Amino acid sequence: MQITNYRFWILIALVFISGFSQGMLLPLLSIILEQNGISSSINGLHATGLYIGVLIASPFMEKPMRKFGFKPIIFIGGLLVILSLAIFPVWESLWFWFILRLTIGIGDQMLHFGTQTWITATTTVETRGRSIALYGLSFGAGFALGPLMTRLLSIHQSVPFLVSAVLSLLVWSLLLLLRNQWPEHSVDPVYPTSSVQRFKQTIKIAWVAMLPGFGYGFLEASLHSIFPIYGLRIGHHVDILALIIPCFAAGSLITQFPLGALSDKFGRKSILITVLLLGSLCFLLAALWENSIVALFILFTLAGMCVGSLFSLGISYMTDLLPGNLLPAGNLMVGIMFSVGSISGPFIGGYFIDVFQGVSFFYFITSILMLITIAMLFKRTQQEQIGGFNL
Repeated sequence: MQITNYRFWILIALVFISGFSQGMLLPLLSIILEQNGISSSINGLHATGLYIGVLIASPFMEKPMRKFGFKPIIFIGGLLVILSLAIFPVWESLWFWFILRLTIGIGDQMLHFGTQTWITATTTVETRGRSIALYGLSFGAGFALGPLMTRLLSIHQSVPFLVSAVLSLLVWSLLLLLRNQWPEHSVDPVYPTSSVQRFKQTIKIAWVAMLPGFGYGFLEASLHSIFPIYGLRIGHHVDILALIIPCFAAGSLITQFPLGALSDKFGRKSILITVLLLGSLCFLLAALWENSIVALFILFTLAGMCVGSLFSLGISYMTDLLPGNLLPAGNLMVGIMFSVGSISGPFIGGYFIDVFQGVSFFYFITSILMLITIAMLFKRTQQEQIGGFNL
């Protein structure tokens, strides 16, 4: 038990430093590119490099993990991130930095896939919600602290990259203390052995558990990239918007662990539907009171408290639905859906505010959350069909 706890906290530390590096990189590169006169459209397109890297890497990681185990995947992923961060100051070029972003996306996906699958494969059903909540909490905390590194630009442009690389190296070195493990291998003919078949079976069993990951990626990326544009259009000052947006992340940190504990007690699906409905209500009220700064501060915080845990709750729900043999494929699919949401959110959100001028951006967010809620309400899983009930 002591070894298990020791391993768990090292994995949590790795997730924290990954969130920290991502949280630093997004605003840091945006500021530098803006100061260098790069257009906002190119700047935004450049930012998708990380998520494109995630999508490129995702289909090719399940087989190596089954062959080599969790530790080598995390080891290589962390190394890619550290080296890329350290190389940023070497050459200031738009295309070179885009390639480094792609590489960090690949490395981060390897790191997250390895840690996420290792944690979900070794936690008990009774503590799964809390364990995954800590996973989400650690990443969220790192992501929230990362932007503070932009203050180091006043010293020198290379300082934030190098400091982040050193911090990542220190935490990554803890991985050397862990003994490697492998995901569960089942020879049960009910569950297929080829990667394509495993992905098909995973989608068939647990597609509904992939929706929260998509929703969270869609929501987070839209709020961070499109809401500032919309907020300026309806008359809010840029300094106020910069303070409103972090309220969503702050709210998610408050309730991440309590919601995980509640999902252990009352069931993952019930809690997911509840927070989706409450989150939809928050954004609906935001649409009605979008001109009030105080209301937006309060509602962004409340929305974060409700739907800021969608990703971690979705992972726990996916783990409940799938057998151990399909967990690697399930974790990959959640990561892919998150990336699809992160890439499509800003694009569709930007299209919405351009085409439907005069219609609140928050109605768009509400409609996405309600579609996910409806899908979860009417989809019955195999466990529910066997048990004869529908949560």
